[in-house]
Amino acid sequence: MQHTGPALPLRPAGGPARVPAAWALGVLAVLTAAGALFALGHGAYRIAPLDALQILAAQLGWQTGAVDPQQAAILQSIRAPRVLLALLTGAGLGVSGALMQALFRNPLADPGLIGVSTGAALAAAAVIVLGSSVLPGVSRLLGEWTLPLAAFGGALAFTALVYRIGAARGALSLPLVLLAGIALNALAMAGVGFLSYLATDEQLRNLTFWTFGSLSGATWVSVGPVAPLVLVALALGCKLARPLNALALGEAQAGHLGVEVMRIKRFAIVLTALAVGSLVALTGVIGFVGLVAPHAVRLACGPDHRTVLPGAALLGALLVVLADVAARTWVAPAELPIGVLTAGLGAPFFLALLLRRRLQGL
Repeated sequence: MQHTGPALPLRPAGGPARVPAAWALGVLAVLTAAGALFALGHGAYRIAPLDALQILAAQLGWQTGAVDPQQAAILQSIRAPRVLLALLTGAGLGVSGALMQALFRNPLADPGLIGVSTGAALAAAAVIVLGSSVLPGVSRLLGEWTLPLAAFGGALAFTALVYRIGAARGALSLPLVLLAGIALNALAMAGVGFLSYLATDEQLRNLTFWTFGSLSGATWVSVGPVAPLVLVALALGCKLARPLNALALGEAQAGHLGVEVMRIKRFAIVLTALAVGSLVALTGVIGFVGLVAPHAVRLACGPDHRTVLPGAALLGALLVVLADVAARTWVAPAELPIGVLTAGLGAPFFLALLLRRRLQGL
């Protein structure tokens, strides 16, 4: 997994001007921090930015002024875990998308390619529709953790199956992984459709809302176990930047540069399953962030993964935080599924990408 050679210059000669990496990452970091502060203050109950900063400072032991107890309770118990989950979700999906696009060497790749999201959706649908009748003892034992654990297990099971199909004779065939992911995605969605047919009205509402994604279930108790998994996946994913740069030249060339190609492929898929599986288990299916964020960073800064991976994490976090603010304020006191908003942003972007590639004759 180690790549000790020099960083590879990936900007093509005569290519378009790129935004300097340090400047782009700095701007994204500031915007993400500002977006998080904006999200902490916006909702059914408004909290001014300065008040939000005072509450956060008080929590860190820096008393800078009087704090409204009601505002502090709302921010600490409701807003803060939700904003943290939004940041983790966007960053996890962004890095996972960058890993998949690097692995398949295709800017149209997405974490959903390997069946992570649909595997989780199928397992969650089975729990929502059949859990109380097929395995009532398990539902009573696990309580509110039944759905997230089932979704996480479904994501890992589908990823393992895709990997098993794609791995043969000590090598991992990416075309086979892609085809297996497409087939299993179709199978999982057929299963979700069948379970939707069997569901009662209440179960169908729960299933529909979950499959479109929501951060409304964020609490410190639920976010706590997910945060370390996502942070580990982010840290290890960003460490793959150099070998992924080498892999962009081709597998044979990367091997000559000392990159353990098979190990990098395996590790990237496992990290994607870890990040997306744990997030989908808590938030439901949130699409297109993993497609939009890394590709937008690549267009602005070039294909060097030392910039693309952290940039995709920051941009993904910013997109999900702002989408969540819109989801809980546009139709207040009701709430839009956040997946509807990300799809509304991502689908036109995806179509524009396809048209651009067609015009380029690719």
